[in-house]
Amino acid sequence: MGYHTLRQCVDDLERHGQLLRIEQEVDAHLEVAEIHRRVCEAGGPAIYYAQVKGCRFPMVSNLFGTIERARFLFRDSLERVHRLIELKLDPAKIFKNPARYATTPWDALAMMPKLVNRACITAHQTTIQQLPHQVSWPEDGGGFITLPEVYTEHIDQPGIRRSNLGMYRIQLTGGNYAPDEEVGLHYQLHRSIGVHQAAAQRAGKPFPVNVFVGGSPAMMLAAVMPLPEGISELTFAGALERRRIRMLRQGNSLPIHADTDFAICGTVDPGKMLPEGPFGDHLGYYSLQHDFPVLRVKHIYHRPDAIWPFTVVGRPPQEDTIFGQLIHELTGPVIPNVLPGVHAIHAVDATGVHPLLLAIGSERYMPFLAAKRPQELLTQANAILGQGQLSLAKFLLIANHADNPNLNIHDVDAFLEHILRRADWTRDLHFQTNTTIDTLDYSGGQINAGSKVVIAAVGPTQFDLQDQLPASLHLPDGYRHPRLVRPGVLAIEGPPCHPPSLDYSAADEAPGKDLERFCATANDSLNAFRLIVIVDDSQFVTESLRNFLWVTFTRANPATDLHGINAFSQNKHWGCRGALVVDARLRSHHAPPLEEDFATSRAVDALGVTGGPLEGII
Repeated sequence: MGYHTLRQCVDDLERHGQLLRIEQEVDAHLEVAEIHRRVCEAGGPAIYYAQVKGCRFPMVSNLFGTIERARFLFRDSLERVHRLIELKLDPAKIFKNPARYATTPWDALAMMPKLVNRACITAHQTTIQQLPHQVSWPEDGGGFITLPEVYTEHIDQPGIRRSNLGMYRIQLTGGNYAPDEEVGLHYQLHRSIGVHQAAAQRAGKPFPVNVFVGGSPAMMLAAVMPLPEGISELTFAGALERRRIRMLRQGNSLPIHADTDFAICGTVDPGKMLPEGPFGDHLGYYSLQHDFPVLRVKHIYHRPDAIWPFTVVGRPPQEDTIFGQLIHELTGPVIPNVLPGVHAIHAVDATGVHPLLLAIGSERYMPFLAAKRPQELLTQANAILGQGQLSLAKFLLIANHADNPNLNIHDVDAFLEHILRRADWTRDLHFQTNTTIDTLDYSGGQINAGSKVVIAAVGPTQFDLQDQLPASLHLPDGYRHPRLVRPGVLAIEGPPCHPPSLDYSAADEAPGKDLERFCATANDSLNAFRLIVIVDDSQFVTESLRNFLWVTFTRANPATDLHGINAFSQNKHWGCRGALVVDARLRSHHAPPLEEDFATSRAVDALGVTGGPLEGII
């Protein structure tokens, strides 16, 4: 059904046995996040926290905790959205099967947001101090909003139909923010809010921002939907909600989502930046403290029956994994139309999404010749890296569809094997240096800075993959504990580096010097493997594919951390004739990994005992 409010959603989930109520008092400082993580990991229900310590508003989390529940929330609209996408790709389909698209005019009408003059959202006001101050990880810099819907308009093209709705985290407390007056506004590269703020600054005008918390699940999903710039996310939310999104007129101020639970309204101070963070983020590390814009709060409105929704991000998989899966189900069919020749793209969740992209392309232009090296595949790789948030990827592995038409892009293990058996390290490594990567990724040593590598594989199998440690294996001095990760891939523990710290600074090590020595002194026995990863803990890396992917691709910056045995540089092209070596150790310029608070974990354990509210769930 199409929910108009969060309260409708919560009540419906409870009626269908998909929501757990916790009546005893819980603490927004660490405890609710720990409960959420444990229930989410167990595939449990949505959670309603009736009593929050020191706060009069209830909280709810894990609404999207399983793909089945996410589909349930939109059970009456997902198929309609699919049909709208089908017609976008091929309008002639409406004439071929008019019965299938009979509801399309009404679905299209729902995509048009509308202004209204009355709504209960402005009936009550509160303050920052009275809101729930969720702290998810021990070193978080304060309380954060983790499911905000941040609404802005372009100063030169105002209006709800060209507005932007994005999910950019909001810091409510901590740092140097003036209590009850200021909050921190964090957003990353390739987010439309940056375009809107830049336009306001050029015009010398105030930049108003409204932050919505709650409302229908459709608004939450729309806020993370990667729509083209200039297309309002309110249109997508309307299609999912099966009703035109209602926006409350506010005179000369920005409109407010009429059905939201909370609305924080203010203006970005044009001359003020304050340190925001640290914050435990979706790569599994802390994003560190940096200067970000400050929102000066004018009003905080709330519904009479307001509920505060939240999520917790951290090392994948978390609830935001489901957001990504649902978005892929909706947008996957569009990819070949946007990127000709590309069959599929998969942002690997285990690596925190942006660090690793897998793609299947095609060598189409000369079908009478068998592809002997990547050609059009490289053009397609550049096109992928030119698309919005896909441009933040560090590692892009692209395969040729004709070499294995049955290759499943979501079977990461099989995809890696396909690449390792075909990619030629002397030819198929293509770097982009001194470029931008994800704001939250510190592997490059500076915020927003790093490198990329495209690994393209075309043709039949060329290389065998070693599936056991050879008796002749010899390691250079200082390296130990070699373990087989999977066929062709070896993990070796290297000398420890300076550990990361919450005190951010640029890299203070000479990157790669010890790895250059490793490659120079390596025995030929190591060349039995196609890929060698130097790590801090080889046992942890080999315990699961998930561990291997997380360590390797979140901690490595291609230009500085890819090395090779018998490496060479020719005409500014780098390659190696032996094994490719990745330095995936933690270093001083990296962000610290997330760790749970021991005392809070033990307290939540007690909720799972016989008679506890989480009995049988955790």
